[in-house]
Amino acid sequence: MLLYVLMALSLLWSIDCNSTFRALSKEASLLFIPIAFCFNGSFIRMGKNNILRNYSVAMVLAGVFFLGRAVVRYVQTANVDVLFYHELSTYFINAIYLSALFSVPLFYFLTVKKKTWWDYACFIFLFILIFLLSSKTAIIVDVLLTAIYMLFYSRMPKKARITLFLIFMASAAALGYYSKIKERLVAEFTTQATLANGVNNLTIRDAWSKERFTPNDYFNGSAFRVYQARVFKDLVNEDPEVFWTGYGLNASPPKVHEKGVEYNVHPGSGEGINYGYGLQNFHNQYIETFADLGIMGFLLLLVILGLNLKKALKDKDFMHIAFAILMIALLLTESFLWRQRGVVFFVALYCLFNGLPPKGFGKRYEKNPDNGSGRLPGVTPL
Repeated sequence: MLLYVLMALSLLWSIDCNSTFRALSKEASLLFIPIAFCFNGSFIRMGKNNILRNYSVAMVLAGVFFLGRAVVRYVQTANVDVLFYHELSTYFINAIYLSALFSVPLFYFLTVKKKTWWDYACFIFLFILIFLLSSKTAIIVDVLLTAIYMLFYSRMPKKARITLFLIFMASAAALGYYSKIKERLVAEFTTQATLANGVNNLTIRDAWSKERFTPNDYFNGSAFRVYQARVFKDLVNEDPEVFWTGYGLNASPPKVHEKGVEYNVHPGSGEGINYGYGLQNFHNQYIETFADLGIMGFLLLLVILGLNLKKALKDKDFMHIAFAILMIALLLTESFLWRQRGVVFFVALYCLFNGLPPKGFGKRYEKNPDNGSGRLPGVTPL
């Protein structure tokens, strides 16, 4: 809620008040979802597991829709690309965001204590779907966290845990090898190679130090984010006040575009997947927050994420731990909270995991849900 207040205050110094004002409605979830939890947190917390299960089942059905749609397109076009990445999710929804939406249900079905065949089937389906979406960050985080759960959190006998772990890692390696993620990883770690049609694959060093680029220069994921970090460094050096206040909520894109023109990066068409390097945002929530809201916004974001991880570790709730780590990682590669679908997803789950019920509420409910009266403790009948 404090972060939203700072966003609203940035209207006072924003270099683009219209963009800042329009963005406030998009970010309103930071204010209204926590308020809703303040009034209903006890009852929502009481049904937390049901909420997570309903959400997870709904996302499995959504996954069936996306995959079914892709299969129909494949039958029509015989183009295997429709089964992967943005073609699977649609560019507007974005494969990285969709991977995050599917990752939480993945961990839900992983951590169900008494699994049925349905739980196993849903986990395997979501696991395959996340690989098809080919988000490197989501895949790496999901695989590592799943492996950690199998080795250290699972209640199975030690030999069974190790066997399951080896099968899982072999399956992950096979999926990575035979899916588009292999091509993306190869492109990510290829250095100074010439690709098809004379396109130059830039290194991270090039992205940070090259004085001027050409339209044929290609930034892989890491190189592009290093270039964006370089742009932010240049902006702060040119205007030191940005360090303290930022440009205002959603007001930094024109400055990024100006730098893109200065560095001569590929301009793109401004539409779809050919949006152009110079027109894109920072693709890093930490830098984006710093550029828009200054040092206070950046520190607030760190506090929000730090408290989330601290409580997850304290409660030893693996699903909460997975959510906390997933968000910390994804914010390194995407301006996740500057998109409505991202901020709604984050704030709703953040409040669900961190909401505090009344003192002793959980113990009273677990021991005697209705106290023999047919109603929940602490609830006064009408």
